[in-house]
Amino acid sequence: MNSTDPASRDSPRWVTSWAASVQGPYPVGNAAAQPDMRLAFPVAEAGARDQSFRLIVRPTLWGRAARTRFTNALGTRPVSFAHVFVGMHQASSALVAGTNRAVTFGGSTAVTVPAGRSVWSDPVALDFVPDPDAEALGGRKLAVSFHVAAQSGPMTWHAKALQTSYVTFPGAGARGDDESEAPFPLSTNSWFFLDALDMQMPADACAVVAFGDSITDGSLSTLNGDDRWPDVLERRLRAVHGNRIAVVNAGIGGNQVDGPGSYAPDQPFPGGPSALARLERDVLTLSGVGAVIWLEGINDFSTNGNAGAEAVRAGLSEGVRRMRARLPGVRVIGATLTSALNAAQSHHGFREEDDKRRALNEFIRTAGVFDAVIDFDSVITDPATGEMRAEFVHDTTVGGPGDKLHPNRLGYLAMGSAIDLSVF
Repeated sequence: MNSTDPASRDSPRWVTSWAASVQGPYPVGNAAAQPDMRLAFPVAEAGARDQSFRLIVRPTLWGRAARTRFTNALGTRPVSFAHVFVGMHQASSALVAGTNRAVTFGGSTAVTVPAGRSVWSDPVALDFVPDPDAEALGGRKLAVSFHVAAQSGPMTWHAKALQTSYVTFPGAGARGDDESEAPFPLSTNSWFFLDALDMQMPADACAVVAFGDSITDGSLSTLNGDDRWPDVLERRLRAVHGNRIAVVNAGIGGNQVDGPGSYAPDQPFPGGPSALARLERDVLTLSGVGAVIWLEGINDFSTNGNAGAEAVRAGLSEGVRRMRARLPGVRVIGATLTSALNAAQSHHGFREEDDKRRALNEFIRTAGVFDAVIDFDSVITDPATGEMRAEFVHDTTVGGPGDKLHPNRLGYLAMGSAIDLSVF
């Protein structure tokens, strides 16, 4: 994944440092630990109105310049974004004083994004980051603030951020330039309209995309804890390679490889568009992608999906083919599915689902479709029972017994720690 030419390492390029796979329209989706949003968005279908957002994101690489991607991919009308700023997050909705920087689009302070489209901002200098390679930047977060002036209509969003961000009341106007916490009294555990952040990096830097469903999205991990398995992997890679390899999360809770057959704002599905339908937006158009880890298929086998193992095998094979065709040299790594046997959720947990899961895992391990395989099944599944290991079951997002479908913080730590870094 890395260039060995010393000269090429000095040539900067864009690398995606953070991403969030979008779904919509709000509130359709699988949010976690979401506060009551009725004060922020009194009529969900109407969306935002003359209000500002302050979204908190964690870059997994740092550079001297950044750019942001705003999306209206699943909206029904044009949405205008203005008064956009990027600054260093301090705490709550407050920024580190003196770090807020204005963001432009083609030199303008505002941009209108048509329904179904996305737009990249101009580069913005992060002059408050004197040394992007500084170890102290690992884990630091940025705040991306912006104003939606007119009524937005249905909002494109990522439901399960597991990261607290902030919103003003409707009618509060453009407040993104204010570095204090006062203008942003309302909180949300989701991300809206923003789906990627790039950093300008040396040419030997690259991104690993974790592509999948809720087990990649981080269900039952710790709110604001950054302890999903991709987060654990990112910290391990940073310890070995320094500020050179990003790990970005392209998981959506409830996502399927093969279904649903169609997805639109007037025909939404909580798990978002199928993996194949969103592959272009969530993997192929990200910057500097050097590897993809694909962990997905259990939702196809639930009663919400009812797909056969062959359909999912065909979908995985087609997705790998498309990635290799568009991203020359990419390493596509398959991950085995963890057990959902006897899960507490009504649409999971039955024996036929587990039979399909085990058959798909055999395909992932042996078919030769992938460049390498990560065997998460052997980490999470108890061979004596066929269920998730008992210590990985309890819920570490909001407490409670867990569901035997999603690993908890302990399970994600085990998953991220089990990955052989030589696969990259």
